[in-house]
Amino acid sequence: MDVTDEDGVRTVTFDRPDVMNAMNTGVATELADAIAGTDPESHDAVVITGEGDAFSAGGDIQAMKERDAEPQVAKERIDASFGRIVEEAMTARVPVVAKVDGDAVGAGLAVVAVSDFAYAAESATFSCAFVRVGLVPDTGGTFLLPKLVGLREARRLAYTGEFVSAAEAAELGLVNEAVPEDELDEAVESLVAEFREGPSRTVGLMKRAMNENLGRRWDEALDHENFVQVMAYNSPEHEEGIDAFLEKRDPEWD
Repeated sequence: MDVTDEDGVRTVTFDRPDVMNAMNTGVATELADAIAGTDPESHDAVVITGEGDAFSAGGDIQAMKERDAEPQVAKERIDASFGRIVEEAMTARVPVVAKVDGDAVGAGLAVVAVSDFAYAAESATFSCAFVRVGLVPDTGGTFLLPKLVGLREARRLAYTGEFVSAAEAAELGLVNEAVPEDELDEAVESLVAEFREGPSRTVGLMKRAMNENLGRRWDEALDHENFVQVMAYNSPEHEEGIDAFLEKRDPEWD
């Protein structure tokens, strides 16, 4: 992975174009580490993208062939690598944005699904391709895909592994928008600029509440929502927002 920090944005780039940015456990761990190393004090967003013609072709098939087949060892390896991508993306206190500049397949599609926002070039295609190699969707695929696109569409994508266009991915809700390839950078930068200029800690609290409430009953979710709101109520962002409103000016976020 190539990781750069500039103007509050951490850009994480899959940099294995010779294998269509396929992910082995080392790459997955590096991605998880890069997301984990962010916080609202120094970062406004994480952008994940790919080098070359693909976003990511998913799991590295050659690495799968050479792996240790012991089930417990495999479980521990997945937990510590692909599973950690989901954990870090869900708990990161800044938005994670997928800039899909090429095909997103298998675990590559799952990275798109776990991101808070996703913008895709119109030429990109998507496939939940695990079934093609006799695997169940991982990297949060069985959990997140039905929530994004609905259960029936998630079943279609997972059971068949068929490819869908960026336009259909946008219609399904897998990505926010499909744009012409030469407008992709601008679309993502426009989004990131909003985060850069906004109250980063407040956005982090929103993300925390939404993600932690995904599996809760409504009463538990409401209690947690109120707890997080109290945290926001006592923050400098709330104080500045109130002052700016009363003084009829734009807020100046830290």
